Amino acid sequence: MSSRPLTRVTIVTETYAPEINGVANTLGHLVQGLNARGVQVQVIRPKQSSADRGDELNVTLPGLPIPGYSGLRFGLPVAGRIRKALQNFRPDAIYVATEGPMGWAAVSSARRLGIRVISGFHTNFHQYIEHYRLGWLENATYRYLRWFHNRTAATLVPTGAQRDELTRHGFANVSVLSRGVDSQLFSPQRRRQELRRQWGVKDDDLVLIYVGRIAPEKNMGLALSAYQTLRANDDRIRLVLVGDGPALDGIREQHPEVICCGMQRGEALAEHYASGDIFLFPSLTDTFGNVVTEALASGLAVVSFDYAAGHEHIRHNDSGMLAPFADAAGFLRHVSTLADCPNQLQLIRTNARRRAECIGWDQIVSEFLQRLSGARTGEINHGTEQKPAAKRAVV
Repeated sequence: MSSRPLTRVTIVTETYAPEINGVANTLGHLVQGLNARGVQVQVIRPKQSSADRGDELNVTLPGLPIPGYSGLRFGLPVAGRIRKALQNFRPDAIYVATEGPMGWAAVSSARRLGIRVISGFHTNFHQYIEHYRLGWLENATYRYLRWFHNRTAATLVPTGAQRDELTRHGFANVSVLSRGVDSQLFSPQRRRQELRRQWGVKDDDLVLIYVGRIAPEKNMGLALSAYQTLRANDDRIRLVLVGDGPALDGIREQHPEVICCGMQRGEALAEHYASGDIFLFPSLTDTFGNVVTEALASGLAVVSFDYAAGHEHIRHNDSGMLAPFADAAGFLRHVSTLADCPNQLQLIRTNARRRAECIGWDQIVSEFLQRLSGARTGEINHGTEQKPAAKRAVV
């Protein structure tokens, strides 16, 4: 495979900015980094609204709402329009970020046109569906994902553990492309006492904060349990939720004292992070969890299970707290420990920020370009501590 420099790249995705989720966030950084290197990027995605107008570099296709994901759509497999867009743009390589009907049509079109196509495994759909009472589809979903990704030249995943899991399940040519964090946007300097006062939080109150989709697959019950356990013994404990999702209305009804801030973007989001104290990441289904690195950069003490971003970037009891995968009791113990030990909490918050300052996007964008060109087949050691793969459940 030639390693000539790429000048045109097409990205096909079901979700993109201004939508807020980990996939859209990651793609935004990759596109920005490619453009900064002089690479022209075409994005093919579903139309987000009736006023959404496309052009050659921003191709919008018809789509339908994704059940259970308000505001998100999956693109229809209009292969003719996708093929025409690719023929007009003439990309050197294509990256398909999502595995829906539109992604399937894009892979088929790329293969017909002889264009190198690689794919990304961004979402554990085979695990998510059990939370929506569709567990009977789990095996079929896994078979489809394996078939889909094995039709591409390579599949990119964010962690070594995810690579090993997919490889065990028959996925071919799986490579790691990690994630970065914007440590200028997300920073302890964004902490705002005025915002804490709006929350009704006093100076000596301890704020547990969660940022992300508020939905069953994010294990929100554990975050609420941590809050209730601490609150029972100390009324200075507060819980702040930033985000939206199908579980939000129920939480508001059952826990009216919980501070629900809705969706936040940009500097407002960064201020919400930095104005908390302990970040709760109870999810068991994320492939990575960009919110973890954003919380680290914001100087928060993160409590997570030992997998995904937590496993990659947190050293237990140094830059955060890690519970064994799915060990809810361990997760609760770690939250209680931080709440009871202010000196340890402050040290971890300081170390979290230092760790995040080593996680940038520049190297990741360079590696992404090499993956697209086919110039890379091995893994890069970025100079960070390498940890053995976390033990976790596999499907």
